[in-house]
Amino acid sequence: MINITLKHKIWRGRELYHVKGYPLLGYIGFGVIDRGTNVLQVRPTTLCPLNCIFCSVDAGPMSRNRWAEFIVDQESIVETVKLFIPVKGGGIEALIDTIGDAFTYPYLEELVYKLKNLVGIRSIAAETHGALLSRERIDKLEKAGLDRINLSIDTLDPDKARILQGVKWYDVRRVIRLAEYIVKNTSIDLHVTPVWIPGVNDEDIVEVVKWAYRIGAGKKWPPVTVQKYNAHKYGRKVPGVKPLSWREFWRKIRELERKTGLRLTWSMEEWGMEKRPRITCPYRVRSKVFVKTLSRGVFRGEYIGLELENKWLITIPHKSLSLGENFLVEITHVKDCLPIGKIVGKA
Repeated sequence: MINITLKHKIWRGRELYHVKGYPLLGYIGFGVIDRGTNVLQVRPTTLCPLNCIFCSVDAGPMSRNRWAEFIVDQESIVETVKLFIPVKGGGIEALIDTIGDAFTYPYLEELVYKLKNLVGIRSIAAETHGALLSRERIDKLEKAGLDRINLSIDTLDPDKARILQGVKWYDVRRVIRLAEYIVKNTSIDLHVTPVWIPGVNDEDIVEVVKWAYRIGAGKKWPPVTVQKYNAHKYGRKVPGVKPLSWREFWRKIRELERKTGLRLTWSMEEWGMEKRPRITCPYRVRSKVFVKTLSRGVFRGEYIGLELENKWLITIPHKSLSLGENFLVEITHVKDCLPIGKIVGKA
């Protein structure tokens, strides 16, 4: 059984919940997500200390759209990952990517160690903007078995970095030093993932790409990938910036490759990614299921329910729901088996 317990309130009254139990399947904010490859998205936390002006999931203390945050019991994550191993057939990468920053998770080292020691797990990676990195923590993660850090640095300029990351205390020079420490002093690989915001950090992206290659990022995996800025429903939108189409974005990336003489595009094979069977999804659009409400979801006007037969989590958009009650829900979306449903009756 899955229990979601309110611990206390943070950041202007936002509720912080602790999640325990498994399987943690079906919710985009935490648990384990299967996209049909040998890479599993592992999400043990939703927290982030930054307020990046382009954040696609509106994370951080100054969020306007979030009304809840979550920290997940590590054993519950591990037990959920175990469910995928016989389905995927081994050679799995556990990507700790989160809708916040992986390094806010207080048990990150323990989680990495436990996941790495599962038969069938090939590699562990974690994503971060680097604000919570330290030499001590990097060393502990190396010892635990972390294989790669995906580090998002969007500029090398300290003043611009503070603007982009939305906090005055962010020191990109410190993050740069720690990134170079990772490459030179540990077995952990470094993959640099700047977000390109057209008209805002164009030249910065060029410098970040050159820096990533210069320091030796990409020991085993590709050294750098430029991320496309997108405007999402719940995300932050940079004033005056219109996101590029994917066609235009890739044209610009090819231009950047020609300009720098450095590769920025990679195949699935170079990433060690393969298409693999998905875990069976028990839902279809228009299916009707009984759901018990457990808590708020991350975003305002969203609740999390537990489907009573299959024990998956269901997202329920609603202005106000009583918790602990049972409802009849009709499934409206099931992409990647992250079911969303609307209430059509009371149980």
